[in-house]
This record gives sequence, C-alpha cells and structure tokens, in this order.
Amino acid sequence: MQLVSDVILEDRPQALPQNDAVYPMLDEFTLWDPQSWTQGHPHDFFKRMRDEAPVMWSGPADKSTAGFWSVSRYEDIKQAELANDVFSSERGSINMFIKPRKEWRPKKLIPAAFNSIINLDQPHHMEMRIQQKDFFIPRFVAELRERVDAKIDALLDEMEQQGPVVDFVKLFSQEVPLFTLCEMLGIDEEDRPKVIQWMHYLELANQYYVNPWTLLSRRPWFPIKFYHYVNEMFDYGERVMADRRANPRRDLLTAIANTQMAGKPLPQEYLDGSWLLIIFAGNDTTRNSLSGTIRLLTEFPDQREMAIADPSLIPRMTHEAIRLISPVQHMRRTALDDTELNGQRIAKDEKLLLWYPAANRDPSVFPDPDRFDMTRDNFDKHLAFGHGPHKCLGQRIAQMQLQSALTKILERFPQISWTGRQTIAPNTLVHAISSLEVNLYGAGGEKPSRHAVKLPEPA
Repeated sequence: MQLVSDVILEDRPQALPQNDAVYPMLDEFTLWDPQSWTQGHPHDFFKRMRDEAPVMWSGPADKSTAGFWSVSRYEDIKQAELANDVFSSERGSINMFIKPRKEWRPKKLIPAAFNSIINLDQPHHMEMRIQQKDFFIPRFVAELRERVDAKIDALLDEMEQQGPVVDFVKLFSQEVPLFTLCEMLGIDEEDRPKVIQWMHYLELANQYYVNPWTLLSRRPWFPIKFYHYVNEMFDYGERVMADRRANPRRDLLTAIANTQMAGKPLPQEYLDGSWLLIIFAGNDTTRNSLSGTIRLLTEFPDQREMAIADPSLIPRMTHEAIRLISPVQHMRRTALDDTELNGQRIAKDEKLLLWYPAANRDPSVFPDPDRFDMTRDNFDKHLAFGHGPHKCLGQRIAQMQLQSALTKILERFPQISWTGRQTIAPNTLVHAISSLEVNLYGAGGEKPSRHAVKLPEPA
C-alpha cells in the first residue's frame, strides 16, 4: 500500500492564487498563527468572511509556504466535504502547511501525521474505517458507558474534596476522555499517566512547527523534552501493537494492529499514524467540549435550568454546545484538479481550509447563531464532527461522554459556574482550553442538595 507520506504535496512559495480572487482578502486576523487563537474563535472576523469573502485567499505564513483558500459558509463546506473526488484529504493531508521532507522532525511524528485514516481518500478510507467500526457502534458504546459513569462519579467526588473552586480541565475534563480512550484502546492502568504527558507535548506541536520562536522564548528546553516524549509515545505504541498481534484482546488497539489493506497488514507507518490519531483526536476534542459547555451553562443560565427541569433535553444540549464550541477549528482539503467553489476558481493543488466555527454560526442555517438554544429545530445539523465520508468515527463516543458527564454534573452541582478565568493554548487546529476555573457551588458558594436527574438514553 502506498504511503501518503511518500507522495504528500509539500508546501512551495505561493503568495497569491493562480486565478484572480473574486472576493476581497481580509487581513485583520492571522488565521495561520497559533498565537491568534488564544482568545478563542474570531467570530466577528468569521462573520465578515461569510458576508464578504466566503471563499477567501489567505496569505502564507512566510515566503517558503503557500497561501490557502478559507471557506466559511455552511453550504460551501458541506459541498467541499462531499466532493472528496475533487477536494482530497490525501493529496495534502489535513495539515495547514507541509514542510519540505528534509525538515521532517522527529523522525516518526511527521510521517505518522500523514499516514492515517483521517488523511485517506476512498476506497482506502472506508476499508480501514469498516475494520474498526465495532468499537464505535451503539452496543459497544452502551457497554463502555457503564465504566465511564463510574469514573465520572469518582472524579466528581475528587473535585468536591478539592473544591469548591477548582481547575475543571485538570480535575475533570482532561480525565474523562483519557479514561474513555484508555478503556477503548485497552491501555493498562499503570501506563495511563503517560498519555497525559504525551498529549501535553502533542498539543504544543502545532505552535512549535508554525511559530517556534514564541514558544522557545518561554520554554527553551521544549525541543529536548518534546523529542523525548514523542519518541517514547511511538515506541510504546509499536511495542503494544506488536503484542496485540501476538496476543489479541477485545480492544481497539487489537483492531488497529490487525487492520489490513488490500489483504495485507498495515505498514508500520500506518500503525504509527493510527496510534497518533486516536491518542490526539480521541482525547483533545472531548476535553474541550466538556470545558466549553460549562462556560456556556454559565453564560446562558436559562438553558441550564431547562436541562435540570427536563434531563431528556441533555442530548440536544450537547449537540448545541458542540455547535457553539466547535472544538475542531479546521480541516484542510487539496484540489485534485482545477475547479470552482461559490464562484471562485481554484487551481489544482491549491489548499482549502474549512473553518467549522464559521459554518456553525452561519445565520442562514442557524437563526440567532450566537445563542445557546437547545430547542432549535436543527440542533444536530452542525458540522463540528465534519460531514460526508470523513464524518468523525467517534462521534457516538463523544456524545456519550458529554451526556453522561453533564447529567451527573447538573445532578451533583446544579449551579456550577465558570469564574471567568481560563487559558486557551495557541493552536490553529483545535480550540484548546488548557485551564478553566469553576466554582462547583456557583456564585453563592453553598453546597447544593442533590437533584434526582435520570440519565437520558444514548443518542
């Protein structure tokens, strides 16, 4: 099987598009710079993009890279996602920039970022997806939920012991997806703390590669630690998957390790890519969705009260929260041939960046789009999980975690409130909430009586 990393389109200098830009080039927000994202999504800028420049040329990060087309309207992003024979995931991967091969460091990290299911076009994408689907179907999700529920109860106990004012990310929202992921993968208990450490360095990789000097000025020893932990992560994944081939278990790591393509075992590069993807994607997005929902409950107390009064609304609430949070900020596609989108001519090999937070607040689809409203008719039509063949395989797992966590939180701490203090890490790919201070008992600080909230059935 051909490796994506062998044929990946490397960046080349391209300051301007090959075809004339139909729409103006807005420049008050630097989309490619991780530091730009530390205040959250640029919703005012996205509104201008939707209104004035829905397929907008964005300039490159530097003279050695290529600019890209930024797509911001809901229907345009859906069209691009569905036209996977025109807009490829494989030709340029999901990454905003592809450095020249001679600059790929660490040795395994960059190829692994390319050789994974998220970057494959058809038919390979679906062939790999089908072989792992058993760990994402409703029956497995229901079995997993019982263990997740018990873990959530334990985490809430620990939070209350340390509270009432706590860092919600550290004590809860990073722990729930980590536990869920490790249960799915079959990672042994003693190895699980390592995953948090690996996640920390992977999250900073985006800033390190795009704008390294800002990070190095604060953390000069970062490259040494980064290389150490990334190599440790891949060594562990390779060792465990080799064991799963020899001694299979009923877990996702066994399914990944034994996946075949065209009747042959996956090359190690694809195993590395699968390991990297599920460690990063399966953990980071759920963590940020949980944290972001607590912010929303604080900002929109009417929605909180509705959910407390009628817990059957919680599945709707989680979808609506994910729409507003949009934890994945973009995916990239690359044109396989000269084409057109919303009147803009796009040349072969030019990039498209699909900005999901912009699409998820498109007022032509979601009236009063900035309002948290779980009663809206199309609450589940957001694009936060993507659309078409690449729609997130783990969306049921994510929804299960959110529904279970929010039901139990509102039962235990119905007035939990964000204090206004948070840290958003510099990251262009995900909305990375690295800390969120909350008061478990709300502004008044009094311990609440326990509510009897029935856990809703899985969506």
